This record gives sequence, structure tokens and C-alpha cells, in this order.
Amino acid sequence: MTQIITVTNQKGGVGKTTTAAALVSGLQQRGAKVLGIDLDPQGNLGFNLGLDIGSGSTVYDVLQGSCPIEQAIQSTEYGDILPSDIMLSAADVEFTMPRREFLLTDKLSGVRSQYDFIIIDTPPALNILTVNAYVASDGLIVPMEAEVLSLVGITQLQETIETVRSTYNPHLKVLGILVNKFNGRLTLSKDILELAQEVAGQLGSQVFQAKIHRGVGVAMAPAHGQSVLTYQPDSRPAQDFQEIVDAVAGERFPRPKQSFKQKYISKFFN
Repeated sequence: MTQIITVTNQKGGVGKTTTAAALVSGLQQRGAKVLGIDLDPQGNLGFNLGLDIGSGSTVYDVLQGSCPIEQAIQSTEYGDILPSDIMLSAADVEFTMPRREFLLTDKLSGVRSQYDFIIIDTPPALNILTVNAYVASDGLIVPMEAEVLSLVGITQLQETIETVRSTYNPHLKVLGILVNKFNGRLTLSKDILELAQEVAGQLGSQVFQAKIHRGVGVAMAPAHGQSVLTYQPDSRPAQDFQEIVDAVAGERFPRPKQSFKQKYISKFFN
């Protein structure tokens, strides 16, 4: 059974694309068949996973109806990707047809059964693209930085989530809030974590036990067309993300066993 998960927060710079790329790459490493969908006009998910952005058809062409979804999907060593580009920024103006909230759902119907997981990266906005992602999804993962403005962004999501639940997709769940760029030694990080747990309770959800710590590899990986899981697999952030992949993959797709050398490096150098 295919699980569709959207990574979302209306605030930019909180690690949505990094999280989506890690999920696509991490699930694919475990043998799952994965499709990553980029609904952000900046096209960063495809770029992060090594695609030549600007070549081939995109999710904009698919939603507009000028290209079948099967032709727009591109294969990479990290999973299949439905890329995006700047043309998608006109979605709110151009997509005015009836049932426009179900555009993505309808387009996915032809390929959904081919995948174990579909991971959707969203723009930093609550617009028709975000609503389409919520309508198509089974669950949401909400990344946030350990700072106040990021938390405010999550509280503003609640109204949109409730609207989608009551109108289009009653089965939509918030799988969890994911704290990025975490530093447990800072009092602010601890305070924000407590507040995030309160917000998660209001959403009927949780704060993921794994927190993503800061690391140079997270920033460097996109320049090499990789997620941090493949660029620096033994780094602390990569191990943190693997715990999130554990939570998503469940028992169906367990983490590959580490060699003795990998265990040694992970234990003594992270």
C-alpha cells in the first residue's frame, strides 16, 4: 500500500527540502520504491538529488495537462523524481478549474500503485500547491528550526490542515513535528522544544524523538547532488535523519545493517 507524505511548513529555511531529500534517499536505500514530488517553484528537491533542472517536463506540465505524469518522472540513483521549475509559481493564477484542489490527486492515480512511498516537498506558502499536497497525502511531516518564528509558522498551518480535513481529506494526519538545527546545550532550544510539544498536542501529533543536529554536510550535500545520507552517511545529522526514516519506513523496510567499520566510525567520530 502506497503511503503519501508531505513535508510542509509555510516558513522558509526550516529544512523542508533537506528532509524530503533524506526521506527519498533513505527509503530508496532500504529497497522501497520511492517517488519524490517537487511542488516548490524553486525546484530544489530535484537539484538536491542530482537532476539537471531545466531539462525535460515538470510537475507544472503535468498539472496543466500538457504532459502525462509518466513522461515527466525522471529516474535517479536516489529514487524517481517529478521535478519543478519557476513556471509553477503561476499556479494560483492559472489553476482555476473546478476541483483544482484535486489536481495532484487525480494525476497520481495512474502511478500511485507503482510506489511504496511518495514524498512531496512543498513551497514556503499556504497556497493551492500546498492544499493539493495535503489533499493527496496520508500524512504530514512538519520541520521547524529551534526558534520562535519557526514555531509561529506551525501554528498558522493548523487552520489550513483543519480546513483540508473538514472539506477534502478527512484522513489527513500530522505524523510529527521535526526539529532541525537542534543544539541541546542552548536554553532556547530546550524552551522551543517544550512549546513544540504543546503545538503538536493541538495537532493531535507528536514531536519526533530524533532531533536533527547541525552539520556542515547538510549544507554541502546539495552542491554534490546528494542528500546528507549519501554525502556524509556517518555524520551526526545523517544518523539523525536515519531515525526519521526508521519512523516512516516501519518494519516493512528496515535499515540496512552497518559493517563493523561503519559502526566504529559512527560510534567514535560523531
